[in-house]
Amino acid sequence: MFIALLFIFTVFAAQLVRLQAIDAETIAQQAQRLRSRPTPIPAKRGTIQDRYGAPLAESSERFDIVVDQVAVAEYTKKDPNTKKSTKVGAAGAAADLAPILGIDEKQLATSMTGRKPWVPIARSVVPTTWLKVQGLKIPGITNELVPIRYYPGGEPAAATVGWVGSDGTAKGNTGGGLEYLYNQALTGRPGKIVREYSLDNRVIPMGNSKITPAVPGEVIRTTIDNDLNWFAHDAIAKQVQDLGAEAGVIVIMDKQGRLLAVTQAPSFDPADRGRNNSDFSNMAFQGAFEPGSVTKIITAGAALDLGLTTPTTQWEIPNRYTVDGQEFRDSHDHPTEHLTTAGVLAKSSNIGTVKLAQLYPREKLAEYMQRFGLGERTAVGFPGESAGYLGDPSTWDGRSRYTISFGQAFTATPVQVTGIMQTIANKGIHIPPSLIAGRTDVEGQYHPQPLPQQTQAVSKETASQLGSMLQSVVSNEGTALQAAVPGFNIAGKTGTSNRYTGKGGYVSSFVGYAPADDPQFVMGVFLVNPKKDIYGGSTSGPVFSSVMSHALQKYGIAPSGAKIAEFPLTFNPSQATPTPQSAPAGDNKPQAVPPDTPETKTGLQPPAVSPTDNTSTARRR
Repeated sequence: MFIALLFIFTVFAAQLVRLQAIDAETIAQQAQRLRSRPTPIPAKRGTIQDRYGAPLAESSERFDIVVDQVAVAEYTKKDPNTKKSTKVGAAGAAADLAPILGIDEKQLATSMTGRKPWVPIARSVVPTTWLKVQGLKIPGITNELVPIRYYPGGEPAAATVGWVGSDGTAKGNTGGGLEYLYNQALTGRPGKIVREYSLDNRVIPMGNSKITPAVPGEVIRTTIDNDLNWFAHDAIAKQVQDLGAEAGVIVIMDKQGRLLAVTQAPSFDPADRGRNNSDFSNMAFQGAFEPGSVTKIITAGAALDLGLTTPTTQWEIPNRYTVDGQEFRDSHDHPTEHLTTAGVLAKSSNIGTVKLAQLYPREKLAEYMQRFGLGERTAVGFPGESAGYLGDPSTWDGRSRYTISFGQAFTATPVQVTGIMQTIANKGIHIPPSLIAGRTDVEGQYHPQPLPQQTQAVSKETASQLGSMLQSVVSNEGTALQAAVPGFNIAGKTGTSNRYTGKGGYVSSFVGYAPADDPQFVMGVFLVNPKKDIYGGSTSGPVFSSVMSHALQKYGIAPSGAKIAEFPLTFNPSQATPTPQSAPAGDNKPQAVPPDTPETKTGLQPPAVSPTDNTSTARRR
């Protein structure tokens, strides 16, 4: 019996030694782990900036103030006269906090009274207010960081900059625009604070704590000029209102494709998207439409580049013109006209453009359109961006083979259409549009974004000829005199096309660059279904003039010198020279289609925001 008791005692003694000496540290660590609990520290979302560093979207720190009701009950205050400390508890804390937080004292005292370890008493408090609260040294009062996203770029930049969801990120379907595209880089890496908690779920004041700081997100610097973007937005919004249009878009880029302004009206408040029922799409990147007569630049440019015509080649333009069994006409009836190639472009003749398109195979036209950036998405990679629809030239029927030449039976976005003019302004070199100037990483190192790969769309000589021809558009003889900017030579092209929607209507546009003799800015102005006027020259032209004038003045661009010599637009038929009137040998001519057969749009599925056109009578102006 004694031996048995001795054995039991020995076992207990050994276990006690193990617990107190050998495993004491391990057990203590296990206990601490059980008492410890991490609290996440949100990472500050990175800023989206304009080209000069001005914020377009930024996060600001706010705090939710939280109270431990048991701890705050121990709040004491020292009488300044007697130096005696008196416990004032929740009521005293409420009296001190109420004037700082702007909350009713009785309401605050009620919220702070009880046994709960975590009760929010104030939301979204600014840092200066929190510092005042912290200075009171009230026990049980803590804060939780709540980042708030602000958008100084406002409605003008909303569709481009985008927005975040209620969780402060743009993942999944909760965000849009650049916020969505660069969400991973902007999000950063959250930190954490590990504290020890008691059995009743309260922070142990003298317990161990460990903080892992959060890493903020990267800074994304765009190519956008915020001031110019605001001016452009105000201008297009006013014109939309004045003309009763459904919407308007302005795209401005430099001659190397850097986007300086991308704005639309109507727009929305990215910080309060529920305030109205606006469309949150970006029409400049997502709104494909039939561009109309702006496309004539490519048709004429291809003929010039292939050596099949010159700016002074003479063309007889009848009131109606039939080719491959298809009849074409201009926007209005007219007697037979006698236009040069320059005149065909300046006066926006559909028939003249069809004759130019007859000079080379359809495959060549498709090739040149692709060189100018049509039929594929830009290098921006904007969320939901449309590539437009061009289609394989083998699918172009007897009518669309020619209507495509003057801007119908295919679609493009405003950014793509503006890129056509960028190519001419840049001596025939097409550089896909870019929207990001660079990124600043978490170490503060700035990484500039290289320009996308460039393409020689047409020769330098062809671009120069087209530039001279396009100056005639902004003249008394052209279709866009109202796009003129005093003191500067302007090159540009109008476009007006019917909409392929149930509502009908038009898309009116003007795309141009200035100064024509030393291009600095390229701009496209697009109006969707203006009610009071439909012609691009008289609807979009004045907006171009106003905004381009502002841009030239803002950047201190010197006025133009002498006007570039313009080519003659018309000729005397009695002195006419022979002109090629048909396609060269080897063209795979399509089968004729009866005149009343509607144009085919194989595979064309325009988005709801995309005005398009399936008529064969694009307007001139």
